[in-house]
Amino acid sequence: MTHTGPAARQPGSPAPLGATVEPGSVNFALYSKQATGVELLLFDAPTAPVPAAVHRLDPRINRTGPYWHLRLPGLGHGQVYGWRVDGPRDPAAGLFYDGEKLLLDPYARAVTGQDVYDRRAAATPGSNVDRALRSVVVDPDRFDWEGDRPLPRPAREVVYELHVRGFTAGAGSGVDETLRGTYAGLAARAGYLRDLGITAVELMPVHEFDPQDGPPGLSNVWGYSPLAWSAPHAAYSSDRSPAGPVDEFRGMVRTLHAAGIRVILDVVYNHTAEGGPDGPVLSWRGLENTAYYLLKSDRSQYADYTGCGNTINSNHPVVSRLILDSLRWWVRHLHVDGFRFDLASVHARGEDGTPLEKPPVLWAIGTDPELAGAALIAEAWDAAGLYQVSDFPGGRFAVWNGRYRDDVRRFWRGDEGMIENLMARIVGSPDLLRGEEASPSHSVNFATCHDGFCLRDLVSYDRKHNEANGEGNRDGTDENHSWNCGIEGPTDDPVVAALRARQARNFLTLTMLAHGTPMLLAGDEFGHTRAGNNNPWCQDNELNHLDWSAAAQDAGLLRFTRLLVAFTGSLRILQEDRYWAATNPDRKGDISWHGVQRGRPDWSPRSRTLAFTLEHPSGTELVHVMTNAGPQGLDFELPAPPDGEPWLQVIDTSRPSPADIREPGAAPPVTSTVVRVAPHSVLVLVCRPAAR
Repeated sequence: MTHTGPAARQPGSPAPLGATVEPGSVNFALYSKQATGVELLLFDAPTAPVPAAVHRLDPRINRTGPYWHLRLPGLGHGQVYGWRVDGPRDPAAGLFYDGEKLLLDPYARAVTGQDVYDRRAAATPGSNVDRALRSVVVDPDRFDWEGDRPLPRPAREVVYELHVRGFTAGAGSGVDETLRGTYAGLAARAGYLRDLGITAVELMPVHEFDPQDGPPGLSNVWGYSPLAWSAPHAAYSSDRSPAGPVDEFRGMVRTLHAAGIRVILDVVYNHTAEGGPDGPVLSWRGLENTAYYLLKSDRSQYADYTGCGNTINSNHPVVSRLILDSLRWWVRHLHVDGFRFDLASVHARGEDGTPLEKPPVLWAIGTDPELAGAALIAEAWDAAGLYQVSDFPGGRFAVWNGRYRDDVRRFWRGDEGMIENLMARIVGSPDLLRGEEASPSHSVNFATCHDGFCLRDLVSYDRKHNEANGEGNRDGTDENHSWNCGIEGPTDDPVVAALRARQARNFLTLTMLAHGTPMLLAGDEFGHTRAGNNNPWCQDNELNHLDWSAAAQDAGLLRFTRLLVAFTGSLRILQEDRYWAATNPDRKGDISWHGVQRGRPDWSPRSRTLAFTLEHPSGTELVHVMTNAGPQGLDFELPAPPDGEPWLQVIDTSRPSPADIREPGAAPPVTSTVVRVAPHSVLVLVCRPAAR
């Protein structure tokens, strides 16, 4: 690298923030309103123990208002740098300046130095320059996209949530050993994802996070401990050059797009890795603590609505601009197709923690023209009890439908009083999503996600088993609404194993048939287990690493899932993003409800049955679904299909593979007007009359 001397320095510009590559130079700009001194440090290598050059900024020349800036000729893409910022240290006033700490640029596009990073050095007195993470200058135009663009949203999104490292870290992943657990490794499995039939991957956090922010002897594996909101996590890259992770991430996106798969990021803008007041000084805390974080009346303490020690002050103008700029960066320069906002209800809180009717940052995201084509999904709650699934602000946001998860789990467990709730979930939860712009696609329906039991464990455990996390099994939710089918954990009992397989198929079937945006958890399609751990956030092992070996996979379940996704993808009525009308005597509708008797759903508290018929307005497609969550088989009356066309039996979850779901064109006709639905099972029939 070439380092310019003082004579070549230029004042620079306060905009844009971050490190911006210009012809022959780099402009550095930083927000720090109460700083009294700022230094820019340049490094020759990611792990260099000392800087090659230190540029102290002159406030008379290099400061405009609260912004510090400097332009240095001769620098460019790949330059490693960091900031030191001095100022008053007055915890009672919420000020934690520490001029000895090397700070990450909040606008960093890449982060390096992981091989020498020590979190403890950033939390104890003294310099940490030799053990700190460093920012990297990135030229966004140094990549050949080969014509790639973000993909348009399909008629019906099918989301597949996965962990980048866990997806291919296992030895049986089928990718080269050097690529396991990386962006390139994920790209190598694009064909598998395409064949599964999903339309989007939702990646658990891939922005640079702090693995050292975990329990003693364990690491923060899931990534909900952010360090830099615009930098791809370097450990997920096989290219460990300073800017290499950016290009490898973009290569992954390009490959997934070529396979027809959109990329949605799980983004964590609600807290940071700096933790509570005793945590490390890594970036935001050492730059402008009172702007970036929500503080209590005792300004030395952080408001904690996230359960992670601090809460981002996302409706502060400077912070909301940083969040918007980060989102635009991912879309504009990394071609990301959408975002899932972790603990999104935090962004609805004002500086005193009170929920705002129109939170500025959420409305800014929802109305930003650069984000107009991006999927926006909210985890519409936070750790302090704010639950906004029914009224999340911002207009455009879809929501993770936690009510769908809970109601469907309770129905299949056999809980009383679930029929009306189940009906609402099947039709896209219009009882919850009441905004003017609400539509069925805004309900992200899932039975499992990264947080809580995976599918195999949902049907195998009544209780969580999180002892390996080192917190005395206190972590993770206690409300799993699960059923172990008679035995806790692994079993050789063939009756219990068959019932568990049936229940797994039930969850998948209803999730794919319910109106809205279905979401699957990676590994559920072939029976991955976490051994009953419902919160393995700190387990970098087989609990999170998918086992792709034939011995570990349920090939029948994988076949079932692939055919189920394809079947539901062929149903026109599921592709139309409108709420269904119910059939009544005066007009034809989209859905009619039944019980074991045609046209007579059983709404009694003890009911365990529900049936419904979907009919596309064209009259060329009918689907009849019968569910029986009870312990005895029951006879269901069938509605008469039009024109004497037969019903064809596509799915019977009570039957083992391959009879559980039929290949296209191989579904047998149903000749009776009454069919038996086995206990704990779903039966799905289809009729496709000729156009009339």
